Amino acid sequence: ESGKRLCVVPGGKKGTEKQHMGHASQVLCMAISSDGKYLATGDRNKLIMIWDAATCKRLHIFTGHHDAVSGLSFRKGTHQLYSASHDRCVKVWDVAENAYVETLFGHQDVITGLDSLSRECCVTSGGRDGTVRLWKIPEESQLVGSIDCIQLINEEHMVSGADDGSVALWGLTKKKPLALAREAHGKPEVWSCSLPQEGVHGCLLSAPGSHSASVKLWKCGEGFRKVEPLCDIPL
Repeated sequence: ESGKRLCVVPGGKKGTEKQHMGHASQVLCMAISSDGKYLATGDRNKLIMIWDAATCKRLHIFTGHHDAVSGLSFRKGTHQLYSASHDRCVKVWDVAENAYVETLFGHQDVITGLDSLSRECCVTSGGRDGTVRLWKIPEESQLVGSIDCIQLINEEHMVSGADDGSVALWGLTKKKPLALAREAHGKPEVWSCSLPQEGVHGCLLSAPGSHSASVKLWKCGEGFRKVEPLCDIPL
């Protein structure tokens, strides 16, 4: 709440992770459980580290991915962790039990992002194979569409960004967008998008990469049938 740095875990050389606490390569992603108990971090060396979020003590290391770990997300209200990787796989872990659960296959190239909420499903985007996939974990099934970055708004809707500069609003069971803002950031692609965990209902934030050097705030209107720009923040 104060904005002060609580702790720093130094890294080390590759192959020395068991002798020191931190990562030995670039940390590419992280996630914290909804109860604030666990922090998960993923690195370019294929490792996922689990930490006590209060003390920054390392609790466990998950191995199993064959390439860089590019996305992490805890299922809301649980200690179930989803991980995405450049090895084109999504893995499911039980953090409380330090256990591997299963692997999901489907992407044809590296996975660039991942998100989840409370339902037993997760959304991944594969920038290089041009798809976004909604995974239904119990049924081991998936829906596929063409997108570069994604963020869930609630259990029924998500927002996406694409390489044509558009921002789209989706229903999770629909293959076509409910609303579309073309060239939302001009021609360059939208590299990332995010939303506040707690905030104004119906608002979404899309943040592009370096091409347009701006962050735009958008609003979902008319029962998630419309996307309206609110403001443009230059960086």
